[in-house]
Amino acid sequence: MPTLYALKPAFQERLRPLVNRLAAMGVTANGITIAAALLSIAAGSAIAILRGWNLLLFLIPLVLFLRMALNAIDGMMAREHGQASTLGMYLNEICDVVSDLAVILPFAALPQFGAWGVVAFAIAAALTEFAGVLGIAAGIGRNYAGPFGKSDRALALGVVAVLAAAGLWPEAITPFVFPAMATLSLLTAINRIRAGLIGSTG
Repeated sequence: MPTLYALKPAFQERLRPLVNRLAAMGVTANGITIAAALLSIAAGSAIAILRGWNLLLFLIPLVLFLRMALNAIDGMMAREHGQASTLGMYLNEICDVVSDLAVILPFAALPQFGAWGVVAFAIAAALTEFAGVLGIAAGIGRNYAGPFGKSDRALALGVVAVLAAAGLWPEAITPFVFPAMATLSLLTAINRIRAGLIGSTG
């Protein structure tokens, strides 16, 4: 299924000069990975603690974009500058899930969104990434199948955050937003599992 992940190569090309400069400065891929997670945790914590300040939700799309850039940078540094490592693989996958939880769960503290729907989305997002990683064990490699992969989740969550911060989110559909994203995430996890099953038996 189509996903925003398909746009990653073009995005990486624009980042390559910066990646080369960072590598020349001695910056490591693992350092970038950890920085992306810390950025998400800091933003999510601020929103959860200061939940009365809806304008803080404008941080979400900014943080998600920066995180996407940092994720692309750490991968390029690992592949193109000899920094790939087993530790880096673990950090990349674990920090991705931690970052997702850090920017999703603060929405549970906002009264307009049902906490159970937000938590369901957070769990489904983690399961989606877990299913993707298990593609390695299934012999098909890390799976990024859609329709609601990491980049798609980031776009959707950014739109929700901006509309909520601006007070433009239609109140009638608010309770269904996070359950809908949870459902799409579960469908994505199923697609990734199915790909693994087909690949392992084909």
